[in-house]
Amino acid sequence: MIFRRILQHVRQQQWTAIVMDLLIVIAGVFIGTQVSNWNDDRLTNRKAAAFEQRLRSDLREEDWSSQLLLQYSREVLVNAERAASALEGRAVLPDAALLTAAYRATQYRQKLRRRSTYDELISTGAIALIRDPKLRDTAMRVYTSPMWDNIAREGMQSEYRRAFRMSLPNDVQQAVAEACGDKVVPVGDFRAIRNSLDYPCTIDLPPEALADAARSLRSNVALLPLLRLRVADIRTRLRDLTVNNRDILEGLRDVAGGMP
Repeated sequence: MIFRRILQHVRQQQWTAIVMDLLIVIAGVFIGTQVSNWNDDRLTNRKAAAFEQRLRSDLREEDWSSQLLLQYSREVLVNAERAASALEGRAVLPDAALLTAAYRATQYRQKLRRRSTYDELISTGAIALIRDPKLRDTAMRVYTSPMWDNIAREGMQSEYRRAFRMSLPNDVQQAVAEACGDKVVPVGDFRAIRNSLDYPCTIDLPPEALADAARSLRSNVALLPLLRLRVADIRTRLRDLTVNNRDILEGLRDVAGGMP
C-alpha cells in the first residue's frame, strides 16, 4: 500500500509527500528492527538466566561431592597411616582393628559428576551466555581439571589394594566390607560427609578367623612397602586438592553460597 502511494506521488511530483512517505517507511523498518532485537534480547536473557541457574545448581552438587571426596580421602589416609604404624611395629593394634584399617586403606571413591549443563553449553557454543565471569571460570576449571580422576584412578590401580585383596580369603574380605565399608551418603547432605568410612565397626568373624587374617597381613613382606606408597600417593593428591587447586575449591564454595 505504502509503495503504491509513493509511486503515485512520484508520478505527480509531490516531493514533500514522497519525503514523508519515505520517512514513514524508514521509521517502520527501524521500529520493526528494534522490536525484533528487543524480542531476541529478551529470549537470550531468559535463556542465559536458565542456563546460569542450572549451572549454579550443578556446581553446588559438585561442591558437595568435592567436599565428600576430600573428607573421604583424609579418612582413607588416617587408616593407611594407622595400618602402616602397626605393620612397622610403632603401634599395637588388635587383630580386628588392623584388619579394618588395612582394608579401609584400600578404598577409593569416584567423584560424583554433574556436568550436563556445562557439556551442553560447550557443545552448542553457548558458554558466553554465562555472563558471570567467576561462575564461568569456575565451571570451566572444575570440569576440565584431571585431579578428581587422578584420585580415583590411583585408588583403583593401587598395588597395595591388589596385594591386600590377594592376601585374604574372599569370605573374610566380604565380612570386613559389610561391617566396615563405605556408608551411603545422601547427595547434598554435608553433615553426613564426615565418618562415611572411618567409624566404629564390628566384624562378624570368629576370633580365630580374625587372628589368621591379621597374621597373613603381618607376614606379607610386600604389603608394608606398598602401603607406604599408598600413603605417599594419598598425601600427594590431598595436597593437589587443597594447595595446588585451592582456588577451584574456593570458587565452588562461593558458588554454593557458603553452604556448611
